[in-house]
Amino acid sequence: MSTENQNLHGILAEFRNPKELTDAAKKMVKSGYTKFDTFSPFPIHGMDKAMNLKKSKLGWIVLGHAILGFAGAVSMMYYMAVIDYPLNISGKPFFNAPAWVPITFELTVLLSAFGAVFGMFFLNGLPKLHNPLFNVDRFKKATDDGFFACIEAEDDMFEADKVKKLFEEAGATHIEEVYE
Repeated sequence: MSTENQNLHGILAEFRNPKELTDAAKKMVKSGYTKFDTFSPFPIHGMDKAMNLKKSKLGWIVLGHAILGFAGAVSMMYYMAVIDYPLNISGKPFFNAPAWVPITFELTVLLSAFGAVFGMFFLNGLPKLHNPLFNVDRFKKATDDGFFACIEAEDDMFEADKVKKLFEEAGATHIEEVYE
């Protein structure tokens, strides 16, 4: 990275509508850019495919936590009821699985929820307290009626002039450099 790009975060472009933003995302992928993102006030159908995003790993994280919760609940109750302090209550067996269903269910759901929340935070790189895009006045429209794309300067293929030309060809209405 050259010294002139040292504080450059990336180049932000504004588009008129979701179709243009989706087309721009396809062009960015086709051009070989990997460190870019799109911003819109609502989810755009097909944007994940246009950005060539991989399927989320969150489901696997939740499943892992669910299995951990299930195994932990059964192990805990088995240890307490069969090994540590066995009590023969009304002649029932020590391993009384039907009585353990509510606790097993609750612990499975609890750890699944923790896995979903903390997994989402981890995968999204949160908490991120500040993003340089927040300093751009036009970017406030991203929550109302603006459609934006930003290619970050960290991208291996990033060259400011080429990125600007790509956005111009994609039909951007406004292009600006964003600094840290």
